[in-house]
Amino acid sequence: MLAEERQQMILQILTESHVVKLQELVHMLAASESTVRRDLQDLESRQLLRRIHGGASLLKKLNEEPDMETKTFKNVHQKKAIAKLAAKKIKDNDCIYLDAGTTTLEMIPYIKARNVTVVTNGPSHGDLLVRNKILCYLLGGLMKRTTKAVVGSIAMQNINLFRFDTAFIGVNGIDASMGYTTPDPEEAALKRRAHDLAARSYVVADSSKFAEISFCKMFDLREAAIITDEIPEMCQSLIQEKTSICVTNHLSDSVQC
Repeated sequence: MLAEERQQMILQILTESHVVKLQELVHMLAASESTVRRDLQDLESRQLLRRIHGGASLLKKLNEEPDMETKTFKNVHQKKAIAKLAAKKIKDNDCIYLDAGTTTLEMIPYIKARNVTVVTNGPSHGDLLVRNKILCYLLGGLMKRTTKAVVGSIAMQNINLFRFDTAFIGVNGIDASMGYTTPDPEEAALKRRAHDLAARSYVVADSSKFAEISFCKMFDLREAAIITDEIPEMCQSLIQEKTSICVTNHLSDSVQC
């Protein structure tokens, strides 16, 4: 197989699976490990992928952020399973922060604890919380056109009025070295502040967020527990060394913490 054909296949595999291990490519391409490594180096030099420990991931712009509509229809079953497990972490009489985002939005129908107070920067979240008869405080500020999250200096002033038992925070990237990241500096600042104001924090994220790095760091891996559907094998040990993780199987309702 010609190098160009192999590299096109690598990009196709990455388009479908987002992250791929080196040994999987060796098997699928029927090529030597050294050959595949050279292909990955070449593709990375052309800014077509990013090499990670033990494999490669599809390259995204660090400040690229999908809009709310795009995210709503991505990994739907995984998000519901994560949301269901996350909602079980909420206790009676808790005051919680619910970050804007599609996974945290999915949590709301699963909140069964009584007398819960929620602060959120997601207008969609506020609407659904009120419809579910859950006491809600909606932060004011600038609403982003892409994610519809409320951010900025007014939101930061508002959030400082509150303290939380638990914060549930969404991210765009989880990396063993770089921690939790997101594309927008203002949104990163608000997420960081919510975490600082909470007694404990959970990052709710599906498996596509692992081995990804976005523009702005929120905080280190060890500062929040992770609730997810799966941890990619190539980064599993590195992640587990630094924080606690709850993994839910969206196909069987089983949970591993």
